[in-house]
Amino acid sequence: MVTKNSAWHDSMYNNRELVPNFADHFSDWIDGSKAARANLTCQLDIAYGNGPNETLDIFPAQKANAPVVVFIHGGYWRSLDKADHSFVAPPLHEMGACVVVVNYALCPGTPNEPVTIPDIAVQMTHALAWVWQNIAKHGGNPKDVVVAGHSAGGHLAAMLLACDWKSVDKTIPAHWIQKALSISGLYDLTPLRKTPFLQDSLKLTAKHARMASPALWPRPKKGVLYTVAGGDESPEFLRHNRLIHQTWGPKTVPVCEALPSLNHFSIVTDLTKQGTRLNALMKQLIQVQS
Repeated sequence: MVTKNSAWHDSMYNNRELVPNFADHFSDWIDGSKAARANLTCQLDIAYGNGPNETLDIFPAQKANAPVVVFIHGGYWRSLDKADHSFVAPPLHEMGACVVVVNYALCPGTPNEPVTIPDIAVQMTHALAWVWQNIAKHGGNPKDVVVAGHSAGGHLAAMLLACDWKSVDKTIPAHWIQKALSISGLYDLTPLRKTPFLQDSLKLTAKHARMASPALWPRPKKGVLYTVAGGDESPEFLRHNRLIHQTWGPKTVPVCEALPSLNHFSIVTDLTKQGTRLNALMKQLIQVQS
């Protein structure tokens, strides 16, 4: 029987330890992101609020009234940046999408302005509300939006699918976001409270873990979540992938797949490659009518 002690939790959740060449993936992402910003029309660092890191980048589609893909980066809510993830824009642009890559404040923040995971979730509702109100000016259709994210971003994408948008902005339909893609997402945050390498930065309380765990929420009344993980990821990430399918059910989560031979970082690159399963799933979501 496995003893789920501190060392076990670190071994399950510390992806940089699990993928020794993780820095090579980050380097490729940064190079690809620089190329994307150089080669595509883009508007960078647009403010969606007045809080820390409340900015987004837009890569407009070639045609007006285009479907919109909002991409949320990972990094365990404590690292990385939207600028590292512009590389997702070219393949989504080729699918006809207007692409929005968002930033958010990072845990733990500062002593004067602490940042928690629920704080970041609220920031994401502000970012999406900005999209609803403004994306038409940039050629996007606010009524046709896919929210996608990796790791922590996948967790946030699932939360946004379940959001009651009327409580955010009365002008937004209650079940506005109806299409989400979570790549290697986390859905029950309670194990992270026992994971040593995350404790100092996340400062995750039991209350916040419950508040911010989509698997502990009621199933969204409308919309679909596609959830995928790399087949080579840790047993815990694979369990999370199955968990949201089990708790929200196949109507809401019609796609729940472990993609063979991919780890926690290579899976994001796979999104950008034509002919891969993940690329096809994204294309399918973009084409589904909200």
